[in-house]
Amino acid sequence: MPSFVILFNQTLPHSHQLQILLYTRDNMGIWSRYNALLEAQPLLVKAMTSLTGFTIGDILAQNFVNQDGQAYDPMRTIRLGSFGFLVHGTTGHYFYGFLDSKLPGTKPQTVASKVLIDQTIWNPIFGLMFFGYLNLVEGKSFDDYKKKIQSDLKTAVMGSWAVWVPAHTINFAFIPPSQRLLYINSIQIGYNVFLSFLGNKKVDGEEAEGDSKEL
Repeated sequence: MPSFVILFNQTLPHSHQLQILLYTRDNMGIWSRYNALLEAQPLLVKAMTSLTGFTIGDILAQNFVNQDGQAYDPMRTIRLGSFGFLVHGTTGHYFYGFLDSKLPGTKPQTVASKVLIDQTIWNPIFGLMFFGYLNLVEGKSFDDYKKKIQSDLKTAVMGSWAVWVPAHTINFAFIPPSQRLLYINSIQIGYNVFLSFLGNKKVDGEEAEGDSKEL
């Protein structure tokens, strides 16, 4: 019997062993069900995963990052969550599926090529979609959108490199294709705090608006 199992049996009371085994079984059951749903409905499950990631990210941003003294704005969280569901999860499903089909494998040069494509092509496109979606649901004008792009797109793209270059190196080298969006969203929760803050930041010359016009 492996030494870890012997130590487990000898050092923990039987009741604690049972609790740990039940907890492990339950979580393995959740993981198995998630994978079964992912196989049956990949687009929907990835969209729901992104909805969760963006929702949690904005809640964290509003409660721990934004220092403007404003009360929590649930509509802002809904807007971010809807972006995750309608845009991030769906486009990510197709983009990474396409990338994996064109550049299969995990050789170093393949991984490097995927990271390069993701960060130099997909990253700016994602930024345009992100700011465009928020501009649309907030009822702002196209001129507002252009100002936002000029003000913050470069910051969003370049600021993401410190996070996503190493994260996607791990992603493309070790994560199974079907799990990419889950892995990305686990990283994205923290990164979404930055995105939520940036999306909510007013550009130079923009007048302060009420809570209903925030992100």
